[in-house]
Amino acid sequence: MTDQSNIASLVPDAELTGLMRLLPARARPYAALARFDRPIGWWLLFWPCVYGLGLAGGLPQLWALALWMLLGAIAMRGAGCVYNDIVDRDLDAQVERTRNRPVASGAVSLKAAWGWLVFLSGIGLIVLLQLRWQAQLVAVASLALVAAYPFMKRITWWPQAWLGLVFSWGALVGWIAIAPPSLAMALVYAGSIFWVIGYDTIYALQDREDDALIGIRSSARALGAKVKPGVAAFYSLALLLWGAAIWQVRPQGLALVALLPAALHLAWQIMTLAPDDGADALAKFRSNRLTGLLVALAMITIGASA
Repeated sequence: MTDQSNIASLVPDAELTGLMRLLPARARPYAALARFDRPIGWWLLFWPCVYGLGLAGGLPQLWALALWMLLGAIAMRGAGCVYNDIVDRDLDAQVERTRNRPVASGAVSLKAAWGWLVFLSGIGLIVLLQLRWQAQLVAVASLALVAAYPFMKRITWWPQAWLGLVFSWGALVGWIAIAPPSLAMALVYAGSIFWVIGYDTIYALQDREDDALIGIRSSARALGAKVKPGVAAFYSLALLLWGAAIWQVRPQGLALVALLPAALHLAWQIMTLAPDDGADALAKFRSNRLTGLLVALAMITIGASA
């Protein structure tokens, strides 16, 4: 079994910073398993919830609902990571960046991991009960996509597209939590899918060599030398679809200006991306927390003024 003190040396996949330093040593592997040391994941899961809730006109007045969704994003992203690590424990052990993950290394037993998954899912259930029944049904429907995701890298070159379906689902939940389905809702969801494909392609750049050795497929490998134009295309589609969603709610050219800050930030990512530099890829991936905030502000602004 890997000594728990080794958690401190695992960068970037398990970092002994912030919250992790405050936790008892025995709790750290479980926090690392749920990626509590890496909040970028729950922000990327949460922002689409705000897109749907905001553009539907629910913010800022329904801020308490947004906070419930944030708690749900933290819990369910954690549960998803635990499930992913259970399924991928053998593959993780063969990749330099992931070989010290708690399940792959033995720091957390398989039985304990399943128990932790159930606990986190219970928190997700509490959040689910705060939604109206229509949104509850939509949220539950995402579980099939979540369950299938860890297997996508084994059967398709585009597991990032499947992740897009999963991580963008909150846009549907956020919208239906307060409003009936609409074309604008569908466009927000579609735009978010392409955004996820773009940023997760950047993330996958870190593992291209190891993935090639053990046969894991990814959009980063599929695109090869065309990663930068590929990510540019995904981000462009995301902006186009988000703009179309805004147009459905407020058909004025000035309304589209709300997306300009996010567009500039995405352009910066593409222009400065160094595909062969893993540290740069990780930094660019993490910068999408700011992208999410900028798009959320645009959706809230337009939704509140429509």
